[in-house]
Amino acid sequence: MNKKRDIAITCLLALMPVSASWAQSIGDRAVGAERERSSQNGALPQIVVTATASERDITDAPASVTVVEGEELRRRPINDLADAVRGSVGVDLDSVGLGRRGISIRGMSSEHTLVLVDGQRINSSSSAIAHSDFELGWVPAEAIERVEIVRGPMSSLYGSEALGGVVNIITRSATDEWQGSVSSYALINDHGLDGDGHKSGFYVGGPVIPGTLGINAWGEYRQRDALRDANNNDLTALDDQRVTSGHVGLTWTPDALQRIDVAVDAGNETLEGVRGGTQGSRYQSDNHVQRRRYSAAHYGDWEWGNSQIRLYRSTLDRDAWRSDGNDTTSPNRFVDTVFDGQVDFQAGDYHALTLGAEARRESLEDPNINNRGKASQSHFALFGQDEIYLNEQWEIVLGSRFDNHEEFGWEFSPRAYLLYHPSDELTFRAGAGRGFKAPTLKQLSAEFESRAAMGGRGIIRGNPSLEPETNQSYELGVTYAPGRWSAGATVFHNDVRNLIETVRQPTCNEPGRVCLEYENVARARLQGVELTTGVDITTQWRAEANYTYLDAQDRTIDERLPDRSRHRANASLIWSPTHSFTTRVQTEYIGSQYRSAGEDERPGYTLWNWYADYGVSANVSLQAGVENIGDERLANDDASVYGRADEGRRYFAGVTVRF
Repeated sequence: MNKKRDIAITCLLALMPVSASWAQSIGDRAVGAERERSSQNGALPQIVVTATASERDITDAPASVTVVEGEELRRRPINDLADAVRGSVGVDLDSVGLGRRGISIRGMSSEHTLVLVDGQRINSSSSAIAHSDFELGWVPAEAIERVEIVRGPMSSLYGSEALGGVVNIITRSATDEWQGSVSSYALINDHGLDGDGHKSGFYVGGPVIPGTLGINAWGEYRQRDALRDANNNDLTALDDQRVTSGHVGLTWTPDALQRIDVAVDAGNETLEGVRGGTQGSRYQSDNHVQRRRYSAAHYGDWEWGNSQIRLYRSTLDRDAWRSDGNDTTSPNRFVDTVFDGQVDFQAGDYHALTLGAEARRESLEDPNINNRGKASQSHFALFGQDEIYLNEQWEIVLGSRFDNHEEFGWEFSPRAYLLYHPSDELTFRAGAGRGFKAPTLKQLSAEFESRAAMGGRGIIRGNPSLEPETNQSYELGVTYAPGRWSAGATVFHNDVRNLIETVRQPTCNEPGRVCLEYENVARARLQGVELTTGVDITTQWRAEANYTYLDAQDRTIDERLPDRSRHRANASLIWSPTHSFTTRVQTEYIGSQYRSAGEDERPGYTLWNWYADYGVSANVSLQAGVENIGDERLANDDASVYGRADEGRRYFAGVTVRF
């Protein structure tokens, strides 16, 4: 068995329960390989769980995965999940309107990115609320262990919504020793348009009863003052934002073979802005969002393998108000309840099997969705996965999921992935998979009607005849890591069908209005190349970079898909002259974007950031930096070209205390 596989198994043995037969057959060789690796460079393997629902070394992950470490996030200003994943290869932050953002993977819409917290899905408010990014604020940076980004459809494991990819937030968990941290930072803009912010948060975790009961808790308060519109100071380019969030979780291990986790999360968010209305008028818009999450899980380690059973629910309530009295399509309430389970076991020496099932109930309360103001639907799924170890160099992962939707019946989402390790330093990977996204409750409702489109001139109606959107995906990649440097390249191809769009109807039953309807009309091809590299120049200097080329084509009308950059690049230069001091310069290039046949392309731009972290002592560190050094304000300089305003040049200072 090669060294990379041994390292992954060592970490799996250390971090989760495994069967005795599996451990006995591979444990001795795994421990030896891990010691050899550690003696060479002192580094621990980087573990991911999202690609296979089991823990693996990232070099053995059967998917294109990027990991963002929580420690790195706590060294710079992080407002929400969009800031956390910014700069990752293949990832773009698209504008969803009103200064808000969504996470786009490989050019797919942000609505095709599934967000998970510890593997549990988060209900997507954007399915029924225009310009919504409320699902990005569930977990503060202080509580994040790492963020795993899987690029490409993952419906074979996670079902609908994972059409473009998955972002999984792995939170910090209690350990056998008490540990914690408190942090605070301030962000100050250097111009007179406000937009300043600050954040304070804490994390604490440890044993209540050593070896039996552990607890972890976190909380955060963050604030961002409204950023005023540079062209009209009476309006806001970014909303005033106030957010509080908290979490309490318990871990009970009644014996060495079982673990029970329960947790409660709560968050409240207020957004206030002043917007321009028709004929030069303006109005105030307020949003109040309340988030809750409840979860319980049981994990078992048995002679035959492992088991997992989970029951969890996430809710989001939103109430909106406009000073001009116009329709706000609120209040809204989203509820997602999921009961799932899976078993993992060895079938002989060469097969690691995962079998599971899921039952999910989603509901929406919205005044416009139908005459009753509420709708719901149920999903049931069966899934299976076989991780086949062929020999020391070859491995194949086969998986599929069967989703039963009450409107569409069964959806089949297969996936196959091949890994080849000709040496410990070199890995080739190739995969193919199919993903799907079911239409939302709003889109499927024959009674749904919204009169907020086109500035109040348009009427959007639902369509019960819609079909699910699908994505057939292929990728081929290689990584090479001989020691002090590493490099990787991935070629990907997405063939997307039945994309749902709002289509203007030839006639409208109301004079002076434009009628629109959801229809499956679009086909798209999104393909490109992702390049990554990193090098330890010396013991003090390190450089990292990534580049994404994207060819996004609307095959229905044979034009480029709008609002997507063909070229994106990110680079960092890191200097650590001492153990206690680290500083880095980061740059992000966003290439020009096609808008439409009648408009010029949106020009590309480059952002520069500088950060520094200094450890005053073993328990106290100070952070400082400058973001957007070149003061690129985008929509606040040219609202006719850019969709979202950047705050411009801003200065950052923070402190972290660990105990």
